[in-house]
Amino acid sequence: MTLTEPDPDRPAQSDKRSAPRFNHVAMSMPADALDADGRAAITDFYAKVFGWQELPTLTKDRERLVLMAHRYDQFVFLIADPEPMRAPRLDHFGQSVGTEAELLDLRDRCLAYQANDGSVDLIDVTIEDHPGLRLHNFYVGFRLPMMIETQYWEWTA
Repeated sequence: MTLTEPDPDRPAQSDKRSAPRFNHVAMSMPADALDADGRAAITDFYAKVFGWQELPTLTKDRERLVLMAHRYDQFVFLIADPEPMRAPRLDHFGQSVGTEAELLDLRDRCLAYQANDGSVDLIDVTIEDHPGLRLHNFYVGFRLPMMIETQYWEWTA
């Protein structure tokens, strides 16, 4: 195929469809983790650290908690299940920020929360060098089956 030939795996330019994008992650948890105290702890941490908000109209005691991640169509869906998800420590989902300062601010919020709650599991910032990219990241876990990786992509020459 040359640059002038159509690519059969791509929509024609006149096709206005956009590519699908991720909009949520769902995890099962024990019902006890989604009682009033559990939901309050989860909501407090993720609001103070990442700015996520509970969608109270979707909350059901000991059944469901939905945290909006800055937009209604971006959320974390937590659902009670008798056989809840169990994941190894480094299983995670990711988010990215636009600047190194934003990454460090979120990490600092994790550290501040951790100072008052030792159950916050933080893997501090590391930097991976790749051709054309320095990937800055940290991981944090708090009461969910999976950790969250936050990344800053520093493009290099």
